[in-house]
Amino acid sequence: MQTPPLPLTRDLVLIGGGHTHALVLRKWGMNPLPGVRVTVINPGPTPPYSGMLPGFVAGHYAREDLDIDLVRLARFAGARLILGPATGLDPERRVVQVPGHPEIGFDVASVNVGITSDMPDLPGFADHAVPAKPLGPFAARWAAYLQGSGPASVAVIGGGVAGVELVMAMAHALRVRNRKAQVTLIDRDRALSAVGSKAAATLRRTMHGLGIDCIEQTGILRVGPDHVELADGRHIAADFVTGAAGARPYDWIAQTGLALHEGFIRVSSHLQSSDPSVFAAGDCAHLSEDPRPKAGVFAVREAPVLFDNLRAALGAGRMRRYRPQKDYLKLISLGEKSALAERLGTSFSGPLMWRWKDRIDRKFMDRFRDLPRMAAPPLPRHHAAGLREALGDKPMCGGCGAKVGRGALRAALSALPGSDRPDITPLPGDDAALLTVGTARMVMTTDHLRAFVADPVLMTRIAAVHALGDIWAMGAAPNAATATLILPRMSAQLQNRTMAEIMETATRAMRQAGAEIVGGHSSMGDEMTIGFTVTGLCDTAPITLSGGRPGDALLLTKPLGSGVLMAAEMSGDARGDWVQAAYDLMTQPQGEAARILSAAHAMTDVTGFGLAGHLAGLCEASGCGAILDLNAMPVMDGALELSHDGIRSTLFADNRAIVPELPEGGKADLLFDPQTAGGLLAAVQPDAAMALRDRLRAAGYPAEIVGELVEAPGLKLRG
Repeated sequence: MQTPPLPLTRDLVLIGGGHTHALVLRKWGMNPLPGVRVTVINPGPTPPYSGMLPGFVAGHYAREDLDIDLVRLARFAGARLILGPATGLDPERRVVQVPGHPEIGFDVASVNVGITSDMPDLPGFADHAVPAKPLGPFAARWAAYLQGSGPASVAVIGGGVAGVELVMAMAHALRVRNRKAQVTLIDRDRALSAVGSKAAATLRRTMHGLGIDCIEQTGILRVGPDHVELADGRHIAADFVTGAAGARPYDWIAQTGLALHEGFIRVSSHLQSSDPSVFAAGDCAHLSEDPRPKAGVFAVREAPVLFDNLRAALGAGRMRRYRPQKDYLKLISLGEKSALAERLGTSFSGPLMWRWKDRIDRKFMDRFRDLPRMAAPPLPRHHAAGLREALGDKPMCGGCGAKVGRGALRAALSALPGSDRPDITPLPGDDAALLTVGTARMVMTTDHLRAFVADPVLMTRIAAVHALGDIWAMGAAPNAATATLILPRMSAQLQNRTMAEIMETATRAMRQAGAEIVGGHSSMGDEMTIGFTVTGLCDTAPITLSGGRPGDALLLTKPLGSGVLMAAEMSGDARGDWVQAAYDLMTQPQGEAARILSAAHAMTDVTGFGLAGHLAGLCEASGCGAILDLNAMPVMDGALELSHDGIRSTLFADNRAIVPELPEGGKADLLFDPQTAGGLLAAVQPDAAMALRDRLRAAGYPAEIVGELVEAPGLKLRG
């Protein structure tokens, strides 16, 4: 008898994607604990490694060199990733709050969110300066500033090691670009108090050599548009101001009810807070039994202890103690490719120290880039013929990539007897039917998706937009919906948590579209599947596939590429920022786009059969052909690169067979890529196309005119 998947019984929630949790996720992927559902919460998909920030600012590293890709890491660990900032944790109710997301329940939680800054509270800072963290906005502003010309004036607030590294990196970058610069470091106390006298002297000499003015023991009144006003009345010229001072814990931690030390979570040597179900690590934690300064080295070395203790709290193994070292090696960048190393009061500096630091930093980042390929379980020694071929050489895609091919579907439907009921008009190409109830006209459709992302909330949002696509494409107003859910095997408690997340999200999505959920059905299975049956009301005749006319322009409201991106995400080959951008597009409702396109002659949503397949269906129903402008075809970030690398959704070959006359290779391959919650493809009056495109763009849709209908049958490419 075949062994069913083991049920899920416990929820582990990792709040924050800091260095400790990133290492825990890597270890979890190599040694998961059966029965545990892991969730990681972080504001963005690619948290930066702070140790390489000065090198990036100085120009020694590219932006992507700093990123820990949480999307790939979560996939490797079998975890669901929720992108958003945590704003609350309730240990008594055991829930975590994230804006725009239903509460996330946990049995065991761990906090690794780092620290924030009170710099924005400084008068004028929020309007005229940019904090060094988060890195994304800072990196964009700094890159734009470096591209300027003429004299530069830069000020860094904060004279700790981080501020000194930052100001030296900025001074070096400006010097390399031959820009005359006034660079100033400002600290209300004495700078570099955290390092020994010998190291501090070396750092001061280096700053002097880079032309940096160091103003100490002087407060700041406010930040202006081109200066910093000091407490003694001086104005320091600065048209780029940043800050690396005022480190403090996040405000929401004070509301948790956990025992704190100066706002940081007090933890024992087991990294356990005052509530045994909540752990904390890194800069947000205070080691109550053996306090240590805020430094990344401690966060990194806490990871294996935290990993073991989380498993113990979830029911496997025993707790062990974290024993921090008394002193640690400090490696400080000096602007150019030189660094200072200090430990136990002894320091050395020079290019050799930079090479050492660079090697350590790159080795750390390689741990997340070179994730081991975990071998699939072997087939049983005795198995039926064809089993290996049916499994294939890669996992089956989710979403539309898991659909049955068009050929098999058509063959099955063609054998069914037709209906002669006058109140039901099948619209086979539109995956829907027109129902006449009295004087009312109503369209009905159904769709469901095999999950390709572990977060039930994100998957529900995508599934709702996907199911509503046919309603919007026919110009109908969504009215009512029923939900069909299959959950993987899990305990009753996890069922309740998951169902609550799904139904709250589904209700919100359907109400946003104008529909109400009126019922549904749920069951347990091997994996999560979410679907909806939706009805829509038509004030006028529905828009179908058969109304296209030669000469009509073809408008597409979303770019192509979700199939190849999701296939690459499953195999760990897609960049996290590409995947997040694809999720944003897949969760974008098309209701407003449908209203703008209400005068379309014919319209379809681009889903499982790809743009070429769905356009072929529209042309067949309308009795015409089409010419596509390949150069105008919009594609999602990363899709073309991944397609060039040979990554394909499992439905690609079937879709390619639908339109064999089209060429293949390059961008053309994305015409056969199955789309999940894809855009609307509308045939519109040619003289109205540009105005409609502009209205769509103004409404937030990345719309493009991608071709035209012609009299000659078949599909052709231009460009």
